Amino acid sequence: MAHLLNPTRATGANISETVSTDSSAGASTLPHHSPTADAVICLFQHGGPSQMDLFDPKPNLTKLDGKPYQGELEVHFSGQKGNVLASPFRFHKRGQSGIELSELLPHTSRIVDEMTLIRSVVTESVDHESALRLIHSGRFQAGDPSWGSWVTYGLGSANQNLPAYVVLSDPGGLPVDGTRNWTSGWLPALYQGTAFRPGPNPVANLATPADLSPLTRKNQLRLLEKFNREHLERHPQNAELHSRIANFETAARMQTAVPEALDLTREDQATKRLYGLDNPETAEYGTRCLVARRLIERGVRFVQLFLAGQPWDTHSANAASLRGLCARTDQPSAALVHDLKQRGLLQRTMVLWGGEFGRLPISQGKDGRDHNRHANSLWIAGGGFKKGYCHGKTDDLGYKAVENVVTVHDLHATLLHTLGLDHKRLTYPHDGRPGSLTDIVVTKAEVIRGLLA
Repeated sequence: MAHLLNPTRATGANISETVSTDSSAGASTLPHHSPTADAVICLFQHGGPSQMDLFDPKPNLTKLDGKPYQGELEVHFSGQKGNVLASPFRFHKRGQSGIELSELLPHTSRIVDEMTLIRSVVTESVDHESALRLIHSGRFQAGDPSWGSWVTYGLGSANQNLPAYVVLSDPGGLPVDGTRNWTSGWLPALYQGTAFRPGPNPVANLATPADLSPLTRKNQLRLLEKFNREHLERHPQNAELHSRIANFETAARMQTAVPEALDLTREDQATKRLYGLDNPETAEYGTRCLVARRLIERGVRFVQLFLAGQPWDTHSANAASLRGLCARTDQPSAALVHDLKQRGLLQRTMVLWGGEFGRLPISQGKDGRDHNRHANSLWIAGGGFKKGYCHGKTDDLGYKAVENVVTVHDLHATLLHTLGLDHKRLTYPHDGRPGSLTDIVVTKAEVIRGLLA
């Protein structure tokens, strides 16, 4: 709802090297340069998916299975360090590109020629919360703006009837680190994510209470508008007050726009089957992926899906856990890319799948894997990224990225670049210096042009 408080500023303020301190203003009316994408769907996988079991085949793990790991190894839970652990899953070359993927990803394998698979992402922490904050906001500490907020700050909204940044939450509960995953931090609250909840009332406080008659509600709003107008006459420069007054009209439009956007009865049966809505294993995640597509169609700028807790955190029963998680998410994720493509939306929509870090090539306990910040795999489809392309390489056992390394800051700079935003110019005053997603004062983030078509 916060984004809708100021519809007159929804497409931003004047472009400038020095960003206005007006809290209601966005960064620009136009991108800094010609974009290849204008919308994002982020399928975030809390917990750290195991790259050597899903995206990064390592035959040497099989050869050395059960033997002590030779060399230095950073272990999060040092008292549970085990021997080399082979992946029990087979890998096969897929698509025209021949990229190898795990047998656990049969549906993702069908869209592999639309993907850029990055096998060499590195981060700076093996702690979930700090790694999550880093990949979402560019910094370890809590309270900094998420990258979804930076995108909506930079580009604004394309639909005044819906929030620019929507979070589709898991009915099972919040992810680890909760609402910090989509906070606007010290950017104006206008740019925070709006959570759509499962159930009949997806947006809190949007519907008129059942015990109020239409006439009573109308009179309430008229009285409130009268008070606001009188207050505005005494404070004509108060931009937030202007926004609150305009928001009544916007909220009225949302009462129609939100139910329409979430109404899946308008989708044909073939589309529902594509997303797995006919299968109990995939129905819930498939529903949210389908809703994400409908929101993007209607001009929502940034849509993010989360899972409750951190299910990919496979410290035990790694293989069994991965089977269940892939059974739940593989088909809907691939369906989303396929559906966007067939509707002509993939070219302008970036779909990102990944977690906060990877896993280790050794066992934790009997059959688990510990955290690994030195190697992580994720994939991106659409939005100007290369098709059927695999970027980067890890060592023979998948512990460390050794070729074409991509830092989290590099990833952020590249994601913004495809949206037409220069990470060095997309700033907002904070603590006496220009705050940014890539923390330009401290880091040396670079756009990885080898990822782009």
